Amino acid sequence: MKLEPGSQAQQQWRENERGGEQELRERKMRKRRCRRSIRATANAPKTQMSPPEALVVAKFYAIMDVVADRVEMHKNIGAQRDNWNHLLLTSINSITLTAATMAGLATTGGTGAPLVALKVSSTLLYLSATAMSVVMNKIQPSQLGEEQRNAARLFKQLYREMQTTMSLYKVTNIDVINEAMEKVLALDKAYPLPLLGAMIEKFPKTVEPTVWWPPKRHRRLERLGEEIDGNGWDGKSEEEMREIVEVLKRKDAAEYLRLSQKALKVNKILAISGPLLTGLAGLGSSFLGTTHGAWAVMLAVIAGVLASVVNTLEHGWQVGMVFEMYRSNAGFFRLMQEIIESNISLREVERRENGELFKIKVALQLGRSLSELKHLAALSSSRNGEEAIEEFASKLF
Repeated sequence: MKLEPGSQAQQQWRENERGGEQELRERKMRKRRCRRSIRATANAPKTQMSPPEALVVAKFYAIMDVVADRVEMHKNIGAQRDNWNHLLLTSINSITLTAATMAGLATTGGTGAPLVALKVSSTLLYLSATAMSVVMNKIQPSQLGEEQRNAARLFKQLYREMQTTMSLYKVTNIDVINEAMEKVLALDKAYPLPLLGAMIEKFPKTVEPTVWWPPKRHRRLERLGEEIDGNGWDGKSEEEMREIVEVLKRKDAAEYLRLSQKALKVNKILAISGPLLTGLAGLGSSFLGTTHGAWAVMLAVIAGVLASVVNTLEHGWQVGMVFEMYRSNAGFFRLMQEIIESNISLREVERRENGELFKIKVALQLGRSLSELKHLAALSSSRNGEEAIEEFASKLF
């Protein structure tokens, strides 16, 4: 198509061409700046370290590489197990509804070979759906996906924490290496990758918060900047932190444990009901064409439809994922309690984390400002244990 000189289409074409050339020039400029930055980093003077210090730093970087790899592993496996949930739910419901349709058609198919074919096919489909439903309810794919998402997030958090450590402190102490390895192994134990032998129990007898951290060990932190009197701590700050711990115990952790128990009970009922209904439907379809044919077809069709509804409620609404989410939230509040208690239990304030920095971390992790955190502590303290406050410590969830 030939464009007329001076036409609007030709002007638009020229403007697009100039825009493309400008974008190409900008890309080339970004590439040049990136190369200069790499050369400057490579030519920058290196800090002289002794061989033992260089070895500690190399070990720390090796652990960081492993953590980065764990992030990708858990992310990929989490996506895979999400696919399991969607595919298995669709397959089981399709098989169940097909079997129910065959059972209904068998009553209108007369006698002889058509009846036998529909009857046998419906029974086999129901038995297959029962077996698949038992396996799916045992492994709980939605819960498996939530576990892997939590693991990926926590490994990312650990990776950023290690980057911050490298930026702010001089990593020359072997205790830092041991602590990082303990955190990696604790996460591996809390969120295992394999299914056989190491899978977390999906229907535990007692519900406990998820624990993904190693036992707290105190190590002296290097000072950031000049020495501060009291290291940012005083009697009032300690009392505020104690009140925050009490609120976390009484309200947040207890509430999410209660919700976890409710979600587990609902999930157990649904996990038992699904295979039971498909089994009953299969039993009903096996009696089609007999003297009890009327009751048999009602059982086969109605139980099959109810089984599809139950499977959709359990796996479509991802009740297992909800249970794991509540249990993980309870674990987060327990971790907050341990972090606060481990700091205020140290008599030597020099060994604690800086008080001002610590309060900022606690406030942000609870979704509060510093003034709101003080108000919560004052509100809890004013009750003097006579009446529990109605407000939760966390505003995030």
